[in-house]
Amino acid sequence: MEASAHASAPVLAAYRYCEAITGQQARNFAYGIRLLPTDKRQAMSALYAFSRRIDDIGDGTLEPAAKQGRLEDTRTLLARIKDGRIDEDDTDPVAVALSDAARRFPLPLEGLDELIDGVLMDVRGATYETWDELKVYCRCVAGAIGRLSLGVFGTVPGAPDAERAAEYADTLGLALQLTNILRDVREDAGNGRTYLPAEDLAKFGCAAGFDRSVPPPGSDFTGLVHFEVKRARALFADGFRLLPMLDRRSGACVAAMAGIYHRLLTRIAADPEAVLRGRVSLPGREKAFVAVRGLSGLDARAIGRRQAVRRRG
Repeated sequence: MEASAHASAPVLAAYRYCEAITGQQARNFAYGIRLLPTDKRQAMSALYAFSRRIDDIGDGTLEPAAKQGRLEDTRTLLARIKDGRIDEDDTDPVAVALSDAARRFPLPLEGLDELIDGVLMDVRGATYETWDELKVYCRCVAGAIGRLSLGVFGTVPGAPDAERAAEYADTLGLALQLTNILRDVREDAGNGRTYLPAEDLAKFGCAAGFDRSVPPPGSDFTGLVHFEVKRARALFADGFRLLPMLDRRSGACVAAMAGIYHRLLTRIAADPEAVLRGRVSLPGREKAFVAVRGLSGLDARAIGRRQAVRRRG
């Protein structure tokens, strides 16, 4: 159902506000969701705008106690959204849009509680000794968003293994988040944050951190990056199993967003030290190519064929 055909003027205005936020602040995300029909694109914009609010609190300049207070206020607002207690003329357009989206789609809104939990880990300065510990954080800040997005996309009737769709969406979120962590390793260090597992940093002689544009003296930084890239690629391979379960346009959206990060991972693997010199990104024309490839369904069909072969074997 196209939201624009039935929604009231205040709700449409709220969605437009969320779409403006998404277009301005989430270029990679916006590349993907532009492939969706109106109702799904609007719902995804509402999810992004609310998630962005949570992230901005964590990344802002307030003192930790103030950030915790703001995050708990946001959790209270989320509870009102869950309970259907947001009127369409409410003064918070993000809440209005997300409330409408939650009425239209089966959104597991507890995933946004998980996102708040993950940002609270950042506020409290959490570090991670092992990959298993880091996975908990990644599931909160990215896996939960994957599961929420699946609530918008849905799965096609009769899709094989559809009962595992949420698991694959969660895993794809982990792959994107680990790619983000690799891309932002220098920026995060400048903000006093270290996400890569301490045992991995020690293994490759990188425990001194990444506060310079060159690797720590005597370290095997390239080895560390390739080790994490291999882990991320395995997560992508598992998460991409979601694609054949989605309708064409939803699959194109996921293939575009995840494909951009997958290519970003390849670029990082080719020149690991680039992440210490600045933010690695893809040019617009390459993002557009990934989007077109996703819309063509090539990736989904190839993955579907591989899965069919495994099931017959």
